[in-house]
Amino acid sequence: MANNKSAVKRIKINERNRLVNRTYKGNVKSIIKVYLDNLKTYELSKTDENKNKVDESLKLAYSRIDKATKRNVFHKNKAARKKSQLANYLKMI
Repeated sequence: MANNKSAVKRIKINERNRLVNRTYKGNVKSIIKVYLDNLKTYELSKTDENKNKVDESLKLAYSRIDKATKRNVFHKNKAARKKSQLANYLKMI
């Protein structure tokens, strides 16, 4: 356990930051799942409506990744790698 006030404070701050970071990571993961589901749907039936859903979910995924990066939840290289992977999934179809 912590021996002084500053250590106790750091424990509290670290716990708070961990919960906030977890929220951002969860948001990114959930929107990526939506994007991948939309991508599978588009792969099965290539309609304009499905293409629009894929584009919108990709745009939202990029936005969420960038917001998490701006708040130092992800390193900028990890964010770039995730965005690149998402773009490549679309390219493969």
